[in-house]
Amino acid sequence: MDKRALTAPCGLDCFNCELYADNLTEKLAGLIHEKLGVPKEDIPCQGCRQQDGKHFHLGSGGCATLDCVKEKGVDFCFNCDVFPCAYLAPTADAAARYPHNMKMYNLCRMKLVGVEKWIEEAQEIRTKYFAGKFVVGKGQAD
Repeated sequence: MDKRALTAPCGLDCFNCELYADNLTEKLAGLIHEKLGVPKEDIPCQGCRQQDGKHFHLGSGGCATLDCVKEKGVDFCFNCDVFPCAYLAPTADAAARYPHNMKMYNLCRMKLVGVEKWIEEAQEIRTKYFAGKFVVGKGQAD
């Protein structure tokens, strides 16, 4: 698995996503099919870059961030001269369910330590995002 290629330009770790084809369970696929009416064959994702930002959870418009990165000719948002921009702004809406708010942290880590080192950290970052506790003035608690 080429984890660099499976890292979205916005900083999401597609290789750790529960919708990524190698990670998708039959149980989750069945739940998505049942609750959202998505055909089972449309549920597995191959990664942002591999699917050109087109997947059922993005709707028919695809991904504006990926379009922007391609237009600017950069590999990752942190390579852009206007980083960070509104595409990466955090939101409180559905933050507990979606990894959107991890993007800025991931991109800053990539810029600081390099993409390959960040890849080694990505699973722990994702786990702490969804299971960690926030302490005011201290960030994530261990």
